[in-house]
Amino acid sequence: MALPAANSDNRDVKTLRLTVDPAHLDAPSAREALARAARILREGGLVALPTETVYGLGANALDAAAVARIFAAKQRPSWDPVIVHIAGPVAQNPMLQPLVTSLPPAAEKLMAAFWPGPLTLLVPRSSAVPDAVTAGRPLVGIRMPAHPVAFELIRLAGVPVAAPSANTFGHISPTTAGHVLEDLDGRIDAILDAGPAQHGVESTVLDPCQSPMVIYRPGAITADQIRAVAGPVELFRSTEPLRTTPREALPSPGVGLRHYAPRARLVLLEAPLDSLPARMAEAATRYAGLRIGLMLPAELADTPLDPVLRAAAVFPWGHLAAPQELAQTLYAGLRSLDAQGCAVIICPLPPSSGVGTAVRDRLRKAAHPD
Repeated sequence: MALPAANSDNRDVKTLRLTVDPAHLDAPSAREALARAARILREGGLVALPTETVYGLGANALDAAAVARIFAAKQRPSWDPVIVHIAGPVAQNPMLQPLVTSLPPAAEKLMAAFWPGPLTLLVPRSSAVPDAVTAGRPLVGIRMPAHPVAFELIRLAGVPVAAPSANTFGHISPTTAGHVLEDLDGRIDAILDAGPAQHGVESTVLDPCQSPMVIYRPGAITADQIRAVAGPVELFRSTEPLRTTPREALPSPGVGLRHYAPRARLVLLEAPLDSLPARMAEAATRYAGLRIGLMLPAELADTPLDPVLRAAAVFPWGHLAAPQELAQTLYAGLRSLDAQGCAVIICPLPPSSGVGTAVRDRLRKAAHPD
């Protein structure tokens, strides 16, 4: 079956919404949905799939034309590489071996410790990987998702799956099927709906070929966890300002770009918890007359708001002291406040430890430059 090519007019295909319960993958309805989605991937189509991080937009990673459809559907520029997802055994994986020329010892240790899971490794690519996947760079990002639906879909398809986040380029990443359809309905062939994503922020992206190793994008697998398994690691620090268009192809997904962004102006606050109510009121005063949204930490749920904030749209966020809670609902909160017509979203920054590092990274890249 020939599939129509996707482009930016959003009127090309009827997007199938296939529902799968991750706890009952042996149910006849789940097997039928997975088999249908796997067939679409093998035939060069696009399938949005749930992972434990966010929903991804998948295509056969070895099919250059299929990968091109990802870029067209997302309106993603060619200089931004995408991650390849594989399934199967971690050791001697038959999908991995054709994609790479070598694996450093650190990569093998990290795979054994964290795969399947939210860790992407940048490793030397083989000639089988289309240039579009890596933006012409010599390293390809590969991970093995832990989500049972994603894992089973890739296994059934029998091909590695290139899958960036399933949203239009630069917009808030999707953590539910509904979020995907807000951006891509009519541009993709199908979506597997398996409920909300678990972690809520994209995978950690690590280059294990350098010494010390370099984290290009923080995520649920933290620097401390990586260090304990494979040795010295540091966070990538760019000396360049965040850009909409970089000067050259990016070394990794999520580097140096202003994205994950709501339509509203995102205003970030960093202050001790007892000072946050006053700081939020001060920020709201600067935007008097505009519809204000507030990402409200759970620690302040029972704190009376300043009168300037009483008309604000409030998203009840997680605890600042539990950054994994913040990560799970970060993108859902930003999308919710956008949908309520907020022109400005005020959001406190969590501490820079553990998964809080990933939350801060996404918020800083989404914020409006002052």
